Amino acid sequence: MKLFNLNICCEERNTFRLHVAYSIIEGFILGILALNEFVFIKSLLGTNYQLGVLFQFSMLVFVLLIFVNEFLKRVEKRRVFLRRVGIFTRLPLMLLFFFPRSPEAFQGDSVYHLIFLGIFLIYYLAALIINPTINLLLKTNYSHNNFGKLYSYAQSANKVVLLVVTFLYGLLLDYDNYAFTYIFPVASVLGIISIYLLSKINYTPPKTIEIKNSFSESVILSIKNMYRILKNNKPYLHFEIGFMLYGFAFMTTYAVITIFFNDELKLNYSSVAFYKNSYNILAILLLPVFGKILGKLDPRKFAIITYGSLAAYLFFILITEYFPVYIEIAGIKLYYTLILYIIFHGFFAATMVLLWNIGSAYFGKDNEADIYQSIHLFLTGLRAIIAPLFGIFIYEQFGFTFTFSVGIISLIGGVILMYWSHKNDQKHIKR
Repeated sequence: MKLFNLNICCEERNTFRLHVAYSIIEGFILGILALNEFVFIKSLLGTNYQLGVLFQFSMLVFVLLIFVNEFLKRVEKRRVFLRRVGIFTRLPLMLLFFFPRSPEAFQGDSVYHLIFLGIFLIYYLAALIINPTINLLLKTNYSHNNFGKLYSYAQSANKVVLLVVTFLYGLLLDYDNYAFTYIFPVASVLGIISIYLLSKINYTPPKTIEIKNSFSESVILSIKNMYRILKNNKPYLHFEIGFMLYGFAFMTTYAVITIFFNDELKLNYSSVAFYKNSYNILAILLLPVFGKILGKLDPRKFAIITYGSLAAYLFFILITEYFPVYIEIAGIKLYYTLILYIIFHGFFAATMVLLWNIGSAYFGKDNEADIYQSIHLFLTGLRAIIAPLFGIFIYEQFGFTFTFSVGIISLIGGVILMYWSHKNDQKHIKR
């Protein structure tokens, strides 16, 4: 069968269909979440540090992966468990329906801020199960040549839905600042459905794993295995150190950008949705191209594109503080310097979604894809312990310019490391 200009059949085709369906539904949810931080400080009147915590939760949960992975080995009915995780982590979104719809209820240290943060902490816990699992499911069902291509097509579908939903949701929030109270219950139901579809992707373990060690012994062995992989696979070690430099830059600036848009630029929901949609449209166009490139290019060289584009878009946000010239069209503030921000963010969005999700899979064997991704995600959680709140601290002490400059310098370090690593050691990469 010819699908998306690729000849695929049998199990690969069935996997692709389920993957696309999952990606489309997740695109709707991500379109809602795209404005979540802005909703938190604009409609719920959350504080800067609470905003940092909200973003921190999305990454911090990965610290638990080293324990979760050992637990998953003891789960016999993986599909049933995955579906239960979907219900447990998505159902609490229903509680937002009962949130008040007046600014007075969110003044000061409102208990609703804590409830909101708690709901999304539970929501993000699902990533501990989903992210390593989806890498394993796709890597075992997609051929090596089609892996990057099919993944990029599914991500393109995901981003088309994301940008449409983000645009409409932004308009709705400008009309009704508390629209999240009835939109998130819808997202709750869709989230349960999407994980159910993911659980239908076929996976047969190569053999039954006999658990010989206790849980604590297994965790210790996992730590040792993680250390062994990082020690012996130098390109992968360099790749992850580069990601630490990137992650520090991204996490310290992400929440600060939201504050910059709200406090400095005074953007409304429609304007924020416009900027997010603009770079996502560019990312959609670029994803199939970069999906093919990733299949042929060393992930470290690919990372240079990613880190460089992030550094560039941070630079153009930075100079917007000093050249705040804009035109207003249909209630949308279009800053001239942010046009370049949109372009470089589009390159970043298209490359990072591939590099972050499947880049680690190229450093090991196919049946080790979930292990390498688990290590990658665990290290993501480690840097999330400090980076998001440290970014808020830097901003409140030194301002926007210093915060964005620190991020740019960290990214330049990542680019230099990736160039040096690729130049000096290429023997471990599969092609």
